[in-house]
Amino acid sequence: MNKRSDLIPCCKNRVVSSSFDYSLNFGKIDFRKHPEYYRIGKGEQGVLLVEPYKSEILPYWQFATVEKARESSERIYQLFLQYLKQEDFVGADMARKFLQMGYTLARRYANHKGGKKYNRFVPKDKKGLNGSHGIQELPKGFENPIKAKAASVFKQKWKQAREHLKYKSLKENFVKKVSKTAVNN
Repeated sequence: MNKRSDLIPCCKNRVVSSSFDYSLNFGKIDFRKHPEYYRIGKGEQGVLLVEPYKSEILPYWQFATVEKARESSERIYQLFLQYLKQEDFVGADMARKFLQMGYTLARRYANHKGGKKYNRFVPKDKKGLNGSHGIQELPKGFENPIKAKAASVFKQKWKQAREHLKYKSLKENFVKKVSKTAVNN
């Protein structure tokens, strides 16, 4: 079994969040075996870091067309239900995050041609951090109706996952367990 010290990288991570622990060495943690290290975070935090779930869900994540969005969101939702059946909150939460990210990115592509939201590149030292960092957002152009519909498909499944009673129950239990663990350490 890994010790916490084995899971923290040598150098401090520049991404700091009070709700998601970016300091963990994500390449060494199997969150299925060590759910105690998982933090829910805000929105989509950690969606592309938490293994093995990222590798299980990512291959199904597509939003280029309405049909792909339907197939993708349905497949991810089925994974969500499978994780719930296994009482695997981390997996269910990761599937929820992928559904949310499907909505978010499809909306970005609906609002901005090519998905480019800002009028210049984000500086190297700001990549991976949330926010515009003072960079002006490009004006929203003509809405792409295909991407807008794809976004609504993901939004419906995301909402369905977020409001699922078993998900809410597992989430409540997970938050209590994590809070109790934090108090005892």
